[in-house]
Amino acid sequence: MTDLRTYLNEVDNAIFRPDRPMAVEQEITALQHLLAERNANPAILVHQPKLPDGSISDMPVLTNLFASRVLSAKAMGIEDHRNSAKEMAGLTSKMIEPVIVDPKEAPVREIVEEGEVANLQVLPALRQHDGDAGHYITCGHVVTYDPDTGIDNMGIQRLWVRSARLMGCYMLETSHNMINLRKFWQKGEPCPVAIWVGHHPAIEIGAQSKLGYPESHWGIAGGALGQALRLVPSVTHGDRIMVPADAEIVIEGFLPPNRIEAEGPFAEFSGYQGPQIPNPVVEVTCITRRRNAIYHDCGSGLPDHLVPDNMGMEGYIYSLARQVSPSLINVHVPVSGRRFHAYLQFKDPRPGEVRDAMMAAIAFRRLKAVYAFDDDIDVFDDRQAMWAVATRVQWHRDVLRLDGLTLAPLDPSAPASGNTITKAAIDATLPSAARPGNPKPVAPRNRVSDSALAAATAALEGIDMSDWPN
Repeated sequence: MTDLRTYLNEVDNAIFRPDRPMAVEQEITALQHLLAERNANPAILVHQPKLPDGSISDMPVLTNLFASRVLSAKAMGIEDHRNSAKEMAGLTSKMIEPVIVDPKEAPVREIVEEGEVANLQVLPALRQHDGDAGHYITCGHVVTYDPDTGIDNMGIQRLWVRSARLMGCYMLETSHNMINLRKFWQKGEPCPVAIWVGHHPAIEIGAQSKLGYPESHWGIAGGALGQALRLVPSVTHGDRIMVPADAEIVIEGFLPPNRIEAEGPFAEFSGYQGPQIPNPVVEVTCITRRRNAIYHDCGSGLPDHLVPDNMGMEGYIYSLARQVSPSLINVHVPVSGRRFHAYLQFKDPRPGEVRDAMMAAIAFRRLKAVYAFDDDIDVFDDRQAMWAVATRVQWHRDVLRLDGLTLAPLDPSAPASGNTITKAAIDATLPSAARPGNPKPVAPRNRVSDSALAAATAALEGIDMSDWPN
């Protein structure tokens, strides 16, 4: 059995365990902010989370699990995180179909609380930031299904814990879960839903892969893990909605038809406070969990929240652009650009090929801008990327403006009215060489000799630089 606990044992030296109680109201998130400022990315496991009433929860809080891109890649068996675009693009070829286990063998069924016994407020859900409407489940994988085909879908959606058995649920209008919801509502029926929290990070990352509709994520998640995912029927919905047998927590219920209520505000991935908006609600029927369940939270707007989805975006964008550009060698969605920017890297592209690839990539709804670079630029280093933009771009020649494209969700700069925005493609590649094999027309880069570099390296050997200015 492979689950969250086996993974935490494997990366024990990469976990920070505070030795004191920490409040679920902002204190745990504040710790994430401080670590991010220091570019330190351990997972954080708080064994004494303090609830709003001052009591200590018997469920530890795990957060910052995805803050390290290196660890996130290794959790999926990707040794070099720089190869994640190709690996994520190839996930569909590694699908492993799930297996069904008896509920008696499912750890997530160790505790079952139905009806009035179910109580969301027992969970140590965090209120992360000033201005948040309340306590949010931020790493809950929301599972619904298409009533026409029975095929399930899942995605992470923010969930506001409003009372013991009621949550607000933010589903983007274009999301597959929202398509399923609308189909049930058109029939005047509540939409069945189950939300699972906490599993091996490969499962969580694989479950966020970008698929067509309707397509199930379970096989992709198993492929990401490298073994079949163990599923169990949900208590409320039976085999209509399956849930991971080895998850930490599962919340079940219904989205009642046409019940729309104000939800938010909530501090979003963009780094800005998201507005209050009308959203459906979840009426909870059952909560199941493991004994001593670990509650998994994702820090919104922090690398912890951005890295796994950005890696999934890299695979999807690579698949889109590679179809028109064989010279595309990598894609990076940098944390600095949140989920709005993508860097495309090319090796000896043919004339016009870079722009073909940028046009294919910019079609992805979430992106506002794509940048193209040659293979001499490290696209995982923003300083190099911006150096290339500063020294290789002429705005009249290398910037393509595209009007009337689909709106990037939760973009704080987007117009209040209207359903489309303007996007940009910026070509920071060098002009082609005069002949194949010749150097490209650019001044030589500044460099020092290998012997001088070796001497400087020796001078620094054994020196502790941790206290030096950054």
